[in-house]
Formats: sequence, structure tokens, C-alpha cells
Amino acid sequence: MKLAELQLGWQSHLLASRFGAEVAERDDCIVLRTPANPTYYWGNCLILPAPPRDADLAHWLARFEAEIASRQPASRHLAFGVDAAALTEPLPSWRAAGIDEFDELAVLTLEAPGLAAQPAVRDAPGLALRALRFPEELELAVQAQVASRDESFEAEGYAVFRRSAMQRIAAMQAVGTAAWYGAVVGEVLAASCGLVHDGHLGRFQFVETHPAWRRRGLCRALVWHVCHHAFQTLGLQRQVMCADPHDVAIGIYRSLGFVQVDRHWCLQRRPPRDRR
Repeated sequence: MKLAELQLGWQSHLLASRFGAEVAERDDCIVLRTPANPTYYWGNCLILPAPPRDADLAHWLARFEAEIASRQPASRHLAFGVDAAALTEPLPSWRAAGIDEFDELAVLTLEAPGLAAQPAVRDAPGLALRALRFPEELELAVQAQVASRDESFEAEGYAVFRRSAMQRIAAMQAVGTAAWYGAVVGEVLAASCGLVHDGHLGRFQFVETHPAWRRRGLCRALVWHVCHHAFQTLGLQRQVMCADPHDVAIGIYRSLGFVQVDRHWCLQRRPPRDRR
């Protein structure tokens, strides 16, 4: 499989994830491996060019072991990206093997003329929308992400994963290909997100609002601010957002002008520490 064959969703994922990672083209897949952050599921995964068949389970388990798990014992998860809009089989054998999270992601894009008017926020006096300063504010971002996590993830291990991810973003920021932005109220990081780019295409990362600050319009305002900055200051031509098509957040992105152009799938098995 060739990197150039990937559709926009996975292309932009690699834009975000390949910094400091190992990316290899194989006959049957793309291998993404991140030795510095082995517990990052989607930095240590196989990307398949077509939906897998149920009968292929043993093959893909062996391929994941050979390409990732045998080289990185800390990578105890399983993660398979599918570069296709739909799965063609229900995959009961995969589910029986514990690969029971089948996540569909909508791929949305935005170009400058489509950006909606600047939205308002509520009950956030003194709000500042700005890039975070690294390394000084790196830990602030990590702790906000831990507070916003899905509670099925164990907090200590999640903090290790996010700290490593933010150190990668800080390194990318140092060379001008990424930044992390926050909605800061006083000394509180109420919402945050990242943007990585290649000078033309941008990909949003980890859009989150602290649970105590939700339903005030902070996420919408922050994403708008980052989009506007990316178009007007960074000179990007197109931005990509991948989101759960069934989650309320996708409505926020659509209200800002993002339009869905594709879908892809993420199949995963969490390691024991993250199963509850």
C-alpha cells in the first residue's frame, strides 16, 4: 500500500502523527509506529486499504504482532485503521477477540470562504483565545485533557500518554508545523485544541472542553479562532476535522462551515488497564 493512495482522513492523520514516528509502506497496509509514545493507539497502528474480512483476523493479529507489539512491548493494544467509508462484514470473530470498538469517523473540511461569522460565548468574563506557551504551559494542557477524558481511561496512564503527545506537539511547534490553542478564563484552561499543518493543509487535534465549562460556546469560539488564524495568518488553504458522526460536537463544526467529504473506520482493542 502506498501513502499517496490514502484518502484525506488518513492522510491528514499522518500529517499529525508521523512527526517523530516511523511510517512504512507494506504490500498489505501502512504501518505507523511511535516508539516514544507506545501507548498511543493511533500512533501505533496498521492502516488497511480496504475493509477486512472476518476470516482475516489471524492474519491481521500476526501482522500487528510482527510490526508493532513485538518491537514495543508497551503497545498492548490493537489498532487497525480502515481506509474505506463502510465495513462490508460484521466481523464477529474480531469482536470475540476483544476488538470490539468499531469507531466511524466523519471527515470534514473547510476552506476560507466557507468560514461562518464569529460566534459569541456566554458566562466567560475575561476570555482569551490564544496559542499556549510551551514548555511553560504544557502541563496545564495535559491536566485539562486528563480532566476531559472518557472516564473509561485510567487517569495516570492517560496522563503519561497525553504528556508524551504534547511533548511531540511542542517539538512540532518549535519547527513551525503545529500549535496548541486554548480558551483561557483567568488562569483556567477551559477549552483547548491543536492544529498541525504542512503550510497548505491543516488538521485539528483533540478538541476538548473542560467538563465545568461546557455549554457556553467556548469550543465553537475556539475552533473559529483557530480556523481564522490558520487562514489569515498561516495562509492555509484547507482544514480537516475528523469527528464522530453521532456526537453532538459534529454539529458545532458544521455550524462553523465544515462540510463532510468522506468517512473512515478505527477498530481497536484496549489494553487491560483501559478496560472497565
